[in-house]
Amino acid sequence: MTWTILVLVIGILLFLFGGMLLPKGDEKKPSAGKIVVKKSITLIAIILIAGSVCRLYMPYYLTAVNPIIVQEMITGMQEQQNAEKNKQIRKFVRSEGDRMMRDAPIMGNRKDAKKTIYVWTDFSCPFCRRVHGEIDRVLADRDDVRVVIKNFSIHGDLSDAPAKAVIAANIQDPEKAAKLTDMLMTRDYYSQEDLSDQSKIAEKVEASVMKFAEEVGLDTKKLKEDMEGEVVARELRNVRDLAQRFEITGTPFLIIGEQAFPGAIPADQIESALDAE
Repeated sequence: MTWTILVLVIGILLFLFGGMLLPKGDEKKPSAGKIVVKKSITLIAIILIAGSVCRLYMPYYLTAVNPIIVQEMITGMQEQQNAEKNKQIRKFVRSEGDRMMRDAPIMGNRKDAKKTIYVWTDFSCPFCRRVHGEIDRVLADRDDVRVVIKNFSIHGDLSDAPAKAVIAANIQDPEKAAKLTDMLMTRDYYSQEDLSDQSKIAEKVEASVMKFAEEVGLDTKKLKEDMEGEVVARELRNVRDLAQRFEITGTPFLIIGEQAFPGAIPADQIESALDAE
């Protein structure tokens, strides 16, 4: 801003007094060279003044007169960044899809699905619960989709036991792991009263998770052992590593075909993304 004002002042001075820089002579019959130089100084002055005024006015114009231009620029930049991000995600998923699914619980058609949804989710996240309901609607309408659950445990004691349990349940029985996932997403496994004593919340959450696991027919003793085993640890590392690679900072986050969707999206948008594959 300071340099712009300085250039403006110089331009004004040149416009008003630029002729004084020329050597004095016969003002009634100036030489052709002198006329050219004088006009050149005037032109330079006009360019400096016009450029400075435009630069000084532009921020006001963009913020006060026509802010939609700034919004369009920001939107365009975001779309460009998202397109590049989707390109990198698509390339990675195509080459590493099997490893991404290896230890993860899967809902829907596990055997011969033609479409795949990857979802980073947290059982204590209300938006994740909402998108789980939307995914359920999609799965109810079609049998060509599998949903790979990447348990992104980001809420500490409220998230850790459920995340570990569904991964461990997948070792025992993939169908029961899917049922446990649905149960934890649709039923409360802790209360507001439980939150009053943070020192015991982890214990209470795990107890609730074990009740749900027993209800779906899992061996809870083996489940507890597997929750602390290498498979669960490996899957949680994979979830975190992929979150870092894809710049996932919150849940839910969905990858559907060649597109990434941060945040909860409705069933019709999920359907559209699946059909675009």
